[in-house]
Amino acid sequence: MATEIEKKFLVISDTWKASSFRQQHYTQGYFSTNPECSIRIRMTGDQANLNIKSATLGIMRSEYDYPIPAHDAKEMLDHLCMKPLLEKTRYLVKVDQHTWEIDIFHGDNEGLIVAEIELQSAEESFTRPEWIGEEVSDDPRYYNVCLVQHPYKSWKH
Repeated sequence: MATEIEKKFLVISDTWKASSFRQQHYTQGYFSTNPECSIRIRMTGDQANLNIKSATLGIMRSEYDYPIPAHDAKEMLDHLCMKPLLEKTRYLVKVDQHTWEIDIFHGDNEGLIVAEIELQSAEESFTRPEWIGEEVSDDPRYYNVCLVQHPYKSWKH
């Protein structure tokens, strides 16, 4: 079984931008609101993946990821996935031995910026950059599948 160990944080400043070494636009669609797992299609450019992730709260979840033809992914996003689709731009930033993924959301989730770090173990130490704010790993509102059902623009800020 594939296991993802990931921590998620709010981003409190844009000082990370100077260190960003790559960016990609993502379009994601979810097939259902199954409480046991999320099943999504993710496209970036002409690359597409089918991803299945357990809906477990916390930093450790089962995850499976498989490449699929871009044409099939586009059809599934257009005709089978819940709307609205999730749109975001992901930036990569290296901090010591870790690569942070900073997601700037668009559309119905405009204004939300989160940073994620994948770890080898739940106890692994890492440098916490100055642009990182509150940890939201245990808050289901920040899961991408939840952002489709309850977009950030509908939250009371």
